[in-house]
Amino acid sequence: MSINKNLLLGICGSPRNQGTEFAVKYALNYAAEKFNFETEFWTVRAKEIKFCIHCDYCIREKKGCIHKDDLQELYPKLEQAQLLIFGTPVFQGTLSAQIKAVMDRCRALVAKNPTVFMNKIGMALAVGGDRNGGQEIAIRSILDFYQQNHVISVSGGAFGANLGAALWSKDEGKEGVEKDGEGLRAIRKVIKRMGDLKNSMDFK
Repeated sequence: MSINKNLLLGICGSPRNQGTEFAVKYALNYAAEKFNFETEFWTVRAKEIKFCIHCDYCIREKKGCIHKDDLQELYPKLEQAQLLIFGTPVFQGTLSAQIKAVMDRCRALVAKNPTVFMNKIGMALAVGGDRNGGQEIAIRSILDFYQQNHVISVSGGAFGANLGAALWSKDEGKEGVEKDGEGLRAIRKVIKRMGDLKNSMDFK
């Protein structure tokens, strides 16, 4: 499958249509408006996503994952997109089980094509109900996934978005994220870095 170098895929790891979904869509809309990215949104909400059972089918057969669930529709989107957003709510101080399952199940893509993620550009965002509820731990887990799979990770740089975009919903869901001006500014900073990096890579 050919890569669309202008496609930004946003994956929402929340089982609800609340703060994380709003934040991922906000990032996609900003990227489309400011950098003319093509965007696509995918959510774990209402999806059947089985856990990786480490059966090694993907390694033996090189045909993808043994599970035939809703991740089958996500795999080609991940292959095609040059730019990635992984967004998660904070559950028990870290990322959601749903987004973790998505990342674990990407093993099937890598087993089939070890360079499938190489030189893609990725950002992470996390939404927590508390100010310091685990957003950075969740973001670091996503960045670890990027590191392991040769995705170039971007942050917003120093002063506000050091690792990615951390948002504080105050347990008010979508309305709380909408009111988090600093968190939304962090999203914009990271998207700008993503746009600048992509443009520099295109120039080369």
